[in-house]
Amino acid sequence: MTVWCLGSINLDRFYRVPHIPAPGETLAARELTTGIGGKGANMSVAAARAGARVALIGAVGADGAWARDRLAAWGVDTRFVATAAGPTGHAIIAVADDGENTIIIHPGANHRLEAGPLQAAFAEARPGEWCLIQNETVLQAEGARRARAAGLRVAYAAAPFTAEAAVEMAPLADLLILNRVEMDQLQAATGRGPDAQGVATVVVTEGADGATGYDAAHPGGLHVAAVPVEAVDTTGAGDTFTGYLLAGLERGMGLGAAMGWAAKAGALMVTRHGTADVIPNFSEIDANFGA
Repeated sequence: MTVWCLGSINLDRFYRVPHIPAPGETLAARELTTGIGGKGANMSVAAARAGARVALIGAVGADGAWARDRLAAWGVDTRFVATAAGPTGHAIIAVADDGENTIIIHPGANHRLEAGPLQAAFAEARPGEWCLIQNETVLQAEGARRARAAGLRVAYAAAPFTAEAAVEMAPLADLLILNRVEMDQLQAATGRGPDAQGVATVVVTEGADGATGYDAAHPGGLHVAAVPVEAVDTTGAGDTFTGYLLAGLERGMGLGAAMGWAAKAGALMVTRHGTADVIPNFSEIDANFGA
């Protein structure tokens, strides 16, 4: 079984700063590091390190061939990552001493993806597999329709969030994943709570408060507590949670068990600096928190 991820690939530039800059403020960064990120890449690496077979559908520029090669070395099938005109997407990330961050994203090649890789990927997909989609790329609705036509289940991580995109994607999704702020915005836009969005399963992440899942068996919500750790960098924690959640569901875990496993992965992730490069593998989860 394969998790098919339609998503972004970014070159991440991390700047260590004493605090998140205020409007109009200039700060001197103490450190600069470069790594691989983007929600598609992060989620794909997380699912792969959780033990799933993962194929990423996306695009890089000519300057991003090294990123595609590194993703392949990490166990992600990159045969459906195209080379597009223009630069690879990139993110400028300021990380403060308290672990909080602020991020500016330039989409680059992520917004130049064409339908060919989708068609080629789903020609190999098997009914019952998962397709994971997020908002840093293009062709989300088309990808979801193609996935459903191929018999796949669709998971939609609604970030970066807009209510318009979430409303369009909800009828095409079997699983909706978003954080509490995003859920509040979606509820304000639709007048409906997480149990009434027309999606079979909704998972709302709540940072240090854990996560809550809603499905037919838990219409009032199934809450999973967060694992207490000392955070140094929250970048990529939500993507790590999502990748592990999909890997858990793919291997047949129930919703609560998959959410609990994902919460452990997200907790370990926030104790590290970086994005895809430092996403933990399943043996590290077991070593730190138990199976």
